[in-house]
Amino acid sequence: MNSIGDDCNELKKQYDACFNNWFSERFLKGETDDSVCAPIFKVYQECVKRAMREQKIELREIETDYTTASEFDNNNNSSTTGNSAPAW
Repeated sequence: MNSIGDDCNELKKQYDACFNNWFSERFLKGETDDSVCAPIFKVYQECVKRAMREQKIELREIETDYTTASEFDNNNNSSTTGNSAPAW
């Protein structure tokens, strides 16, 4: 999949390669420090933000927190009297 901005495609490929290598060679072996890809991620992230500004996509439109169905159920069930079935 390409990046949101054509100028960012090569950076995305580099970050994806770094992440995939870190995940398979480090994370799956117990090493959770993901800082190895942080420098390329930062450059890629800035490129994506620039592309979004150029395409007039506001960051606040995509930074909304959404609750998943399971989070919604967990929050609602904690306030009930022990009934674990959804109150539909």
